[in-house]
Amino acid sequence: MEEIGHYIDGVRVAGTSGRFADVMNPATGEVQAKVALATTREVDDAVARAATAQEAWANVNPQRRARVMMKLGQLINENMDALAEAVSREHGKTLPDARGDVQRGLEVVEVCMGAPHMLKGEFTDNGGPGIDLHSMRQPLGVVAGITPFNFPAMIPLWKLAGAIVSGNAMILKPSERVPTTALMLAELCSQAGVPDGILQVVNGDKESVDALLDNETIQAVGFVGSTPIAHYIYSRASANGKRAQCFGGAKNHMVIMPDADLDKAADALVGAGYGAAGERCMAISVAVPVGEETADRLTEKLLPRIEKLKVGPYTAGEDVDYGPVITAQARDRILGLIGSGVDEGADLRIDGRDFSLQGYENGYFIGPSFFDRVTPDMEIYREEIFGPVLCQVRAGSYDEALELVMDNPYGNGTAIYTADGDTARDYAHRVNVGMVGVNFPIPVPLSYHTFGGWKKSGFGDLNQYGPDAFRFYTRTKTVTSRWFSGIKDGGEFNFKAMD
Repeated sequence: MEEIGHYIDGVRVAGTSGRFADVMNPATGEVQAKVALATTREVDDAVARAATAQEAWANVNPQRRARVMMKLGQLINENMDALAEAVSREHGKTLPDARGDVQRGLEVVEVCMGAPHMLKGEFTDNGGPGIDLHSMRQPLGVVAGITPFNFPAMIPLWKLAGAIVSGNAMILKPSERVPTTALMLAELCSQAGVPDGILQVVNGDKESVDALLDNETIQAVGFVGSTPIAHYIYSRASANGKRAQCFGGAKNHMVIMPDADLDKAADALVGAGYGAAGERCMAISVAVPVGEETADRLTEKLLPRIEKLKVGPYTAGEDVDYGPVITAQARDRILGLIGSGVDEGADLRIDGRDFSLQGYENGYFIGPSFFDRVTPDMEIYREEIFGPVLCQVRAGSYDEALELVMDNPYGNGTAIYTADGDTARDYAHRVNVGMVGVNFPIPVPLSYHTFGGWKKSGFGDLNQYGPDAFRFYTRTKTVTSRWFSGIKDGGEFNFKAMD
């Protein structure tokens, strides 16, 4: 059985801890590989190597670093199918979805090709008598990225591209459940011209994470995962004087107004609710139709669409709608939450608990489930299910729907479907959620904007990718300069106001 190690100084190396985690095949429930779990010493060694390499990399001019991103983008395109297959094999998502995973990461790499512009400072000529001011953006040094299982390519690329092109070295700690894609990306980075030591990949568990958080050389940490872990990493990193951007869970609502095109709304809900088996932080997990008539009509359109969904392994073809969830533990948790919804009185219109796929009985498959008449006090509403379950909460009015979304502790994404521009504008302006879609179900911003949630969905001041990535991975130095003409006697011992 394959043993997966780390990527250090441009080569794959075996782990030395003797501790391993199983890498499962979610479709069959079988162990397909074992991944080495790094020790604190291994992490510290990788950080030290990165620090040694980073000084020279920081002195490479931004345009040359951008050319490395250009080459990386070319290599990702050339290896798209291999990367997608690795994503599908370890995560379980369909091949079209896996290609989308890689593509959305590639788009961030493409934006990083414009790093020379993004890294420019500011200049003020003659700010005072003979005095000029200018600022420069300089890299932090060594930074860390801790990434989740549900996007094995996209989120590592979100982290590493901005960090590296800004002149930093990065230690990437991917989820131990999906280790292969990150190693493949590291090899492509090396082929693109990223020097040895600038991108190190360490596979591991909590010991590795804590080692990164406590290592004094690490200057910043980026994380995506559950809210409890995001809060833990943010708190520990901040306590150790590091920058941190930590993105957590979500409970994303779609409000459907009576004037909405219900066919388009139903299509959007099915895709956004069940795609990737619901294992997306931007999945729509709560439908909020306004008015009983709207809810009844929407339900009539949803039921046949959900019942037609095709569930299967990624090897079954391009027409599979979604695959298994990541682990047996995730499956059992989702099934337990569905049971709690039934116990608490929600109307389970479609029950996916008894789903079984011939030949894949041991896989972590769950059929699609749909609840109607869910209320905010129910566990299935309060918890992020992270599975193929859509809950419908009926609202009596627009204001009630808006209040429901605003009262939710999560604030990652939301959407509204309506034909009325005033309603859409009011919703987008008032709702306390970081990313809003108008007649658009999964409002992940394009890579030249920026991604980030509010409330318990995000901890830290800056978002991922786009302009915020360059702000996060650099610090600003401002220089005030004056050049004397002639010789001036005597010193000045006090500050003078600028004229």
